[in-house]
Amino acid sequence: MKQTAVINVVGLSSSLLQHEDLFLTQWIKNKRLSKIKPVLPAVTCSAQSTYLTGKWPSEHGIVANGWYFKDECEVKLWRQSNHLVQSVKIWDKAKAENSNFSCSNMFWWYNMYSNSDFNVTPRPQYRADGQKIPDCYSNPPELRDKLQKELGTFPLFNFWGPTANIKSSQWIADASKLVHTWHEPTLQLIYLPHLDYVLQKHNDQDIIYQHLKELDAVLKDLIEFYEVKGIDPIVLSGYGITPVKGPIHINRLLRKKGYIKVREENGLEILDPGACDAFAMADHQIAHIYVNAKGKLQEVKRLLENCPEIDLVLDSDNKKDHHLDHERSGDLVIVSKQEYWFTYYYWLDDAKAPDFARTVDIHKKPGYDPVEMFTDPNKNLMLARIGWKLLKKKLGFRSLFNMIPLDANLIKGSHGAINISEEYYPVFIHSSDKGKQDSETLLPTEVYGHIWGNIFGTANE
Repeated sequence: MKQTAVINVVGLSSSLLQHEDLFLTQWIKNKRLSKIKPVLPAVTCSAQSTYLTGKWPSEHGIVANGWYFKDECEVKLWRQSNHLVQSVKIWDKAKAENSNFSCSNMFWWYNMYSNSDFNVTPRPQYRADGQKIPDCYSNPPELRDKLQKELGTFPLFNFWGPTANIKSSQWIADASKLVHTWHEPTLQLIYLPHLDYVLQKHNDQDIIYQHLKELDAVLKDLIEFYEVKGIDPIVLSGYGITPVKGPIHINRLLRKKGYIKVREENGLEILDPGACDAFAMADHQIAHIYVNAKGKLQEVKRLLENCPEIDLVLDSDNKKDHHLDHERSGDLVIVSKQEYWFTYYYWLDDAKAPDFARTVDIHKKPGYDPVEMFTDPNKNLMLARIGWKLLKKKLGFRSLFNMIPLDANLIKGSHGAINISEEYYPVFIHSSDKGKQDSETLLPTEVYGHIWGNIFGTANE
């Protein structure tokens, strides 16, 4: 077996590899770079599960970053249990091949309760007084304490939200080096999220370049750490991020046609998925449309097909062609054109938006909300407001962190679609046939075999 490190640089595509002064650009010149045809949907959980199983979403069941749990009539995103992935993972197959194999999973998704040996993932403490305290989860449990003793508390608020920055990627990189030093795993998976929020927030090339340089310094240190140990790391991405010019408020479209049902609580509207004739679980550039009133399926489909910003409308027949024919998928699956993305917004009047809409709350929102990366530009003295709310929290008072705007036009980049320019395809960079730029595009299911071959020297059957 050959020790292997796989560094997932989120959002990396060839469109970002034009700067000759970056370490990564020079390093790639002695490697083989392949583009990966994006899996549908090209989002975190689906892409990573495809890479780690070699199977399509129709087989492993991860049809998005979340879905409608039909037996509970609830939308749930960002679940963490690895048991949700319904196909055999690479570490399970590798352990069966060689009992000495070990794996360290540093922040790839569905990290919890797997058979991987050394795992770390974000896991805040939700205290009874309403506080959300930065923390992480590990297996074995003592690994968390050992890492945080060395590196400080995992910087959760730098991992997602308005204060997301390079600190979280730096912490993950440093933690990965420590885990590798302590345990020498055969396979180490590392997730560096920095570009994800940068490219969704900004379209100014000077700003993007400055963030690229920050991440490049982290990558240089991490890659050289492995190279000193005789490990030639693989660098890949789950998706590239394309510039966008506007949102599609898909649930508002459905609501205006009478398909959406809401409950009113304290004068605010809460989506009631189980009562809706049809609703959308929006996730970047894809949305699963769940149609409870089956007799209205065709009219909903016609409505969506007439929306000019939508590129694909997949029904039960053509979901199979795109490997999304799974019971968790919507009755219809829609994909936006490259320059658009879907919001989860279902209210027609911002005054009726639920209280969590203006907070960072990834578990209450019935869809992905990238606007959580911003603070409301219409509120003055934002730092003072945040400081006051934090003080009240520390004093034991409940306080709503309603700092997030409801302006989806702030978003400058997105991902998830498959009919995109190849310069935004995800990439796979490795050492075989050094210096040869691959003219063929890999299927996402082929990434598994390349990782396997790097470890065992032969293709996995």
